Amino acid sequence: MLKEKYPSCFGVLDSVFPKCDNDLRTTPEVCFACFCKTECLRLAMSRSGGLQVHEEIVDRAYESGMIGFLSRWSRKKELSRKRKELKK
Repeated sequence: MLKEKYPSCFGVLDSVFPKCDNDLRTTPEVCFACFCKTECLRLAMSRSGGLQVHEEIVDRAYESGMIGFLSRWSRKKELSRKRKELKK
């Protein structure tokens, strides 16, 4: 598929996976009908914004008691390393 045929929101995390009022992320209804929804969300999550989403998940898990301090620290450290690799 040619890049010119993609919608303007293609791969933009705040458009395809925005935060709702409850600070959780959901995919808008409009995206479900889009022909490139899976590819678009994968691209958005593969960028630095996707790492932010993973950090949010780790923080929520820690706050709810699902993971401990060391596990949280380890996962956030790994996400930090990935973020530095993306900047290179």
